[in-house]
Amino acid sequence: MKLKIKSDDFRVRPGRKVDLKKWPTKVKPFYHADHDYAKAHGRQTAGLNELQTLLYADNRYSLLLIFQAMDAAGKDGAIKHVMSGVNPQGCQVFSFKHPSPEEIEHDFLWRTTRCLPERGRIGIFNRSYYEEVLIARVHPEILQAEGLPDESLDEKKVWSGRYESIVGLEKHLHRNGTRVIKFFLHLSKEEQRKRFLARLDDPDKNWKFSQADVTERKRWKDYMKAYEACLGATSTKAAPWYVVPADDKANARLIISQVILDTLGDLPMSFPRMGKVQRVELRKIRKQLER
Repeated sequence: MKLKIKSDDFRVRPGRKVDLKKWPTKVKPFYHADHDYAKAHGRQTAGLNELQTLLYADNRYSLLLIFQAMDAAGKDGAIKHVMSGVNPQGCQVFSFKHPSPEEIEHDFLWRTTRCLPERGRIGIFNRSYYEEVLIARVHPEILQAEGLPDESLDEKKVWSGRYESIVGLEKHLHRNGTRVIKFFLHLSKEEQRKRFLARLDDPDKNWKFSQADVTERKRWKDYMKAYEACLGATSTKAAPWYVVPADDKANARLIISQVILDTLGDLPMSFPRMGKVQRVELRKIRKQLER
């Protein structure tokens, strides 16, 4: 049975002001039990595998998936499960953390631009250039350390300028065949608390926890304001944001998968067709092999 997931229900409309308090962190599950989830996940995985093969063969488009979220929202798990059936040769994952000294010497889009997917491939950014309008906005000292000229540090202009640069880049990518989908995994503060405690209680997950996680949690309201401004300013028709309820990990993965399937399914892709000369050549080769 086809999942009744409507991608548009989670899409941020261009030009709309975003109030994350009005966006749910949990919705009614699209599955009834674990075995239902497994079946749904299996169908989506098979569909994504077929579309990825078509994307590679058509070789005119590429897909960039961007994942942003608060700590413990489930980005890593979502990427792992959603892309579990994809051919590794056609998929690349990049994680972006604190910029290196070389990266700081360039504009804020430089380090991610180098990692954009080639035609026919799927690229995944686990965090991205959006960190430069999120964590850099919550922590002004990061912006101060980037060595920018004084006129680029004007509080009234720096963020609108960066939004403009991001939107311009994503429109450029769209014009050149790269489809950009952006996911904000919307986690509640209470669910984050529970997941942090679970990490502390499980020795095998202790490595995932750091004191910095608790420190950043204290700035929750600041991060929500930064996300609201970012989502509202950079969700466009060419590169939409999807706010995915993330308190239920399985449900979030089904939603993400469906958005990807819908996006790829809307592309006018086809397998390459052989011309008359090529077909004649193939028949000759067949006869040689049969002999």
